[in-house]
Amino acid sequence: MASTFEELVAKRRAADQAHQRVEELRHSYGPPTQSQWTSQQSHTYETAVRAWRDLDRDTQAAVTEYAKERGQARDMVEEKVREAARGAEPS
Repeated sequence: MASTFEELVAKRRAADQAHQRVEELRHSYGPPTQSQWTSQQSHTYETAVRAWRDLDRDTQAAVTEYAKERGQARDMVEEKVREAARGAEPS
């Protein structure tokens, strides 16, 4: 798992980028329940969703471990990581 704050920020950015890719595909292909997607589009979308889900799960686990190891509140660590990933100064 991540041992530094910077690694947590990098993981959050990767998960956010994967989520953005999913949103781009939804916008490009149309809503999954209201559009006829080709098998290639379905495969691409499902792969993107899996990647996003896996990256987000790994990020959440790393934040939990980081907070636990340092005796910090998990939600506070997550908030600081999200702020840093967006480019804002942590509060």
